[in-house]
Amino acid sequence: MTMHFTRNRAALAIAGLLLAVAAPTAYAGLDTETSPAPTRGTPYVETQLFFGTERPDGGPAVTDRQFMAFVDQEVTPNFPDGLTVQNGRGQWRDAHGKIEKERSYELILLYPVASAGASDRRIEEVRRTYEKTFGQEAVGRVDDRTRADF
Repeated sequence: MTMHFTRNRAALAIAGLLLAVAAPTAYAGLDTETSPAPTRGTPYVETQLFFGTERPDGGPAVTDRQFMAFVDQEVTPNFPDGLTVQNGRGQWRDAHGKIEKERSYELILLYPVASAGASDRRIEEVRRTYEKTFGQEAVGRVDDRTRADF
């Protein structure tokens, strides 16, 4: 009986070692960090802008109508190829340390990497204009390189 128990124990130990050695190899194929990026599409920059609607001076919040008029007048002429606007709820810590919760808008722009310099200048102008027009402390910005195909 001891010999049978020892054989089972040895078989289990060998099976465990095989799993320990084979598992990293099996999971390596699932690693998305090292997998090659798809080659479809053209190199683009994706910029997300975050526009708050509450005014620091306590004035009335920016309305949908006001925001869409701003997009039509200030953003569309600079980015006529397209954009996306999404409604949101956000929060951030203002310059006085107070956490502000507010209705917000996310504006997404895609533009070719080749035009990134000119697009950057136009985006910064849009941010400054919104801050000045609606008395905002800041407009958030996130940039990321991506590939797009239309």
